[in-house]
Amino acid sequence: MAEANNDLIEKLKQLIITRLKLADLTPDMIETDAPLFGEGLGLDSIDALELVLGLEKEFGVIIPDAEVGRKVFQSVRTMAQYVVDQKEGF
Repeated sequence: MAEANNDLIEKLKQLIITRLKLADLTPDMIETDAPLFGEGLGLDSIDALELVLGLEKEFGVIIPDAEVGRKVFQSVRTMAQYVVDQKEGF
């Protein structure tokens, strides 16, 4: 299984900032392993929907249901790994 690389992680951080209109953040301010929801970045369910749409549009990856979404959106690293895994056909 391939590991998510730093370029992909940076692209995902930029996607989060752009899709969620977080103009006051830079990619460096988003911790790769910090939770995206709750006490981490503090995102909510509407943000999650926006990220699902962003992943589909930018990377062609589909989040089929809320259960998968909860696993994928734990952190930027889990998002990156999901993109890598989907591109490899897992």
